Amino acid sequence: MALFKDMLGSDESLFKNEVALDYSFLPKLLPHRENQQRYIAASIRPLLMGKNGRNVFVFGAPGIGKTAAIRHVINELEDETEDVMPIYINCWQKNTTFKIIVDICEQLGYKLTHNKRTEELFDVIKTIANKKAVVFAFDEVDKLEEYDFLYSVLEEIYRKSVILITNYSDWFDDLDDRVKSRLMSETLEFRPYNLEETRDILKQRIEYAFVPGVWEKDAFELVVKKTAESGDMRAGLYLMREAANIAEDKSSRKITLQHAEEAMKKADKFTIKKSTDLTEDEQSILSIIKNNSEKKIGDLFAMYQEKGGKLVYKSFQRKIEKLEKNKFINVKKTSGGKDGNTTIVKYSTKTKKLTEF
Repeated sequence: MALFKDMLGSDESLFKNEVALDYSFLPKLLPHRENQQRYIAASIRPLLMGKNGRNVFVFGAPGIGKTAAIRHVINELEDETEDVMPIYINCWQKNTTFKIIVDICEQLGYKLTHNKRTEELFDVIKTIANKKAVVFAFDEVDKLEEYDFLYSVLEEIYRKSVILITNYSDWFDDLDDRVKSRLMSETLEFRPYNLEETRDILKQRIEYAFVPGVWEKDAFELVVKKTAESGDMRAGLYLMREAANIAEDKSSRKITLQHAEEAMKKADKFTIKKSTDLTEDEQSILSIIKNNSEKKIGDLFAMYQEKGGKLVYKSFQRKIEKLEKNKFINVKKTSGGKDGNTTIVKYSTKTKKLTEF
């Protein structure tokens, strides 16, 4: 009997390059975002001709390639010319004017930022940036706590393109009128990938990440289907990694339907983001919900205000949507009854932290 024929050896792995399953991994080709990349490139192109560029407001659901598309364009720009300086900042990590100004200085090659005031550092940025042209890409702008830097960039940097990236189409509505009027941005929407596009993208990642032939077709198709249903490519990357880990734990040379199904069950227990990745406002709202589960959203907003929260109701609703998206809470809309239409918010007790999504 061939008892060990289909078992993985101790020195073998199904993975060829596990890093390719990280969402931050940037493949050489980015399928199904060519039109969006051309749009961004066209907005930047005037800078190459000595003119001012166009500003773009980019929005779309999480995990559908917004950041990857922008990074692709920036990488090509760096290969094309040294006359346009690209600046990319993740506003989740740098969410205040001072942090962003320091980051811009460092990306422009100025490292002497210690013990200097914001105004002094921005003077340095002006001196360097106004000798050439700059593309500013601010990702996850909905995490920003301040917008002063944006006003300064728009007002005092001569030749630039400003790209603002967010998950929320209505974020722009809450932007300060002074900034909005100077931005005069065009709008670019990223729509979710369909089933065929999802299959193409995950197939590409399999080629980067795994030894050829280890994925059985029905296992892969289940991951494709679940990823397309979620609308979030991060889910597919997580499921592929988890199914492969399960297969390796069982010393299997193939990733089977059973392994993929086990990964699905495990995935339901995890959140897309860690609670420690939430902003201060979001953590405060989550804490209120945890202590007042199954309350109406209006009541929760009143509690938030009583604790000194500064968000307006519309922004508060958006935070609730984000917490639901990342499975920290469950939201149920009800209609009829003495309260009419309302939303009940419940803290999710089944979530765990996902540390490498």
